[in-house]
Amino acid sequence: MNRRSMGAIAGIGELKPVRRTQGAMTLQFIADAVRLAVDDAGLDKDAIDGLLVGPQVGETPQHVPATVAEYLGFEPRMSNVVDLGGASGAGMVWRAAAAIEMGMCEAVVCVLANVREATPPRSPNRNPIREFDVPFGASGANISYALPMQRHMSEYGSTPRQFARIASIARHNAQLNPDAIFYGQPASVDEVLASPIIASPLHLFEIVMPVAGGAAVVVTSAERARSLKHPPVHLLGAGEKITHRAISQMKTLTTGPLKPSMQQALAHAGLAARDMSLLSLYDCYTIMVALTLEDAGLCAPGQFGRWMDEHRFGHDGDVPLNTHGGQLGCGQADLAGGMTHIVEAVRQLRHEAGARQIRNAQTALVTGNGATVSEATALVLGADS
Repeated sequence: MNRRSMGAIAGIGELKPVRRTQGAMTLQFIADAVRLAVDDAGLDKDAIDGLLVGPQVGETPQHVPATVAEYLGFEPRMSNVVDLGGASGAGMVWRAAAAIEMGMCEAVVCVLANVREATPPRSPNRNPIREFDVPFGASGANISYALPMQRHMSEYGSTPRQFARIASIARHNAQLNPDAIFYGQPASVDEVLASPIIASPLHLFEIVMPVAGGAAVVVTSAERARSLKHPPVHLLGAGEKITHRAISQMKTLTTGPLKPSMQQALAHAGLAARDMSLLSLYDCYTIMVALTLEDAGLCAPGQFGRWMDEHRFGHDGDVPLNTHGGQLGCGQADLAGGMTHIVEAVRQLRHEAGARQIRNAQTALVTGNGATVSEATALVLGADS
């Protein structure tokens, strides 16, 4: 690893997703994921002096870092809430590295978790979504993500079968991940297309399964990480961009803020998307993967389907993609779904992925997406030399 390290991931922790919970606390899920990550790093609890958490902690509507720190028994010198939807996990990693480089702290735990019980209250606030989207039927993520998919098919002639292949690949890769919610349940392209239409043209199997779960990572300096339990995984580049919130405010439906985010992250690392050993791409819906492949420059706009026909996407393929099954195969524990893409990248770059290990994995592109193709973060991670 000859490129400059901006920081390193020294520990990871991930809870097995479950479909439902009963009597569970988000704080306990957070604690369990943090414990795993800190233990994996080989650190004592008192060594953690930075804390980054998500905004959705059911036990408190405010003072979230303080509540979580108290529950964990931490006294961090730097703490914050990262509220970027599915991009929150990736956004946490570079923020942690920046805080460490500034000397604010030395070891930061980044954690997201979710339980599947209570329904969050709807906000009464007026905003573009409530004024311009909901009255016309664009209520909820399924409808909102169906719109870019429809536009892509109209503008470029992409087909339902091409999108369905993305879901089928995710299910195929999930068969090597015993913790995946769809482990033991592969799905062919025909089976994806036979699943019910939820929001035309999106089929059920093209949409993430909401689950309960959590994940955490520990970020520290490259120098310190090398003295710890596992080979460090270095942060080589990061990029972030927000362009809108409501789908009605999106300037174009066939490209999004991940394009400049990935460009920035790759430029930091001095690499291109085609150089990556692993693409760990946020996949809440099949359309999200299609747009990301095109925005990464791996293929021309509108050509993801033809490009995918030329490649293989398993751990032993020429373009490994979401080798843990992604969220489409593994499940989405709300904002923690994005963190699983980081955890899988770390496993691959530490050569700890077992039966799904990529041969000689050296670099990974990780993406996060929040709201409706709105909030974007990209990371380039690299193995230690």
